[in-house]
Amino acid sequence: MFNSIKAILERDPAAKWWELPLYPSVYAVLSHRVAHALWNLKVPFIPRLISQVSRFLTGIEIHPGARIGKSFFIDHGMGVVIGETCEIGHYVTLFQGVTLGGTGKEKGKRHPTLRDHVVVAAGAKVLGAITIGEYSKVGANAVVVRNVPPHSTVVGVPGRVVVLRGKRFEALDHIHLPDPVMRRLEHLERDLARHAGSYAPRTKKKK
Repeated sequence: MFNSIKAILERDPAAKWWELPLYPSVYAVLSHRVAHALWNLKVPFIPRLISQVSRFLTGIEIHPGARIGKSFFIDHGMGVVIGETCEIGHYVTLFQGVTLGGTGKEKGKRHPTLRDHVVVAAGAKVLGAITIGEYSKVGANAVVVRNVPPHSTVVGVPGRVVVLRGKRFEALDHIHLPDPVMRRLEHLERDLARHAGSYAPRTKKKK
């Protein structure tokens, strides 16, 4: 409980300590801790009941089977879905509308693993039994279906990885996201402009 409150104060610039009782993330995470403990004890029905009541009250659906580390924070939270076999590390942040889901009716491990310090921006979908590496960021509305190496940014549909030279970075700029496709097009335009002269037709010299 203390770690959840600390995470809100550290990662939400608008947070005030007297407003913390109004944050749905606090209740969603606390409810999940209880439901997950009962799930591990193989108590029938009650864990799912707790998760569904929490979903109704907070708009955040966390399956009781999901494993979540310390200092987990869901900012705003409405529409967040976390599947049964998800594994979430420490100091992870999700924004509203994020789905950590599966890709079909496969058995066993079928949901993502998010390593420590991962940030997933609003509306992003991370699907399948993939791994998002430490300190990686998933841009808004990205759809990620492949593994992501540590210290990376993923943008687009399907998600494309932009590796930031292995350097650690602290915050995701939700507005100025890198666009690898646009960068490639700009690179091609520069190449065409540079070589345009070599393709120009040659005129015959008059005798």
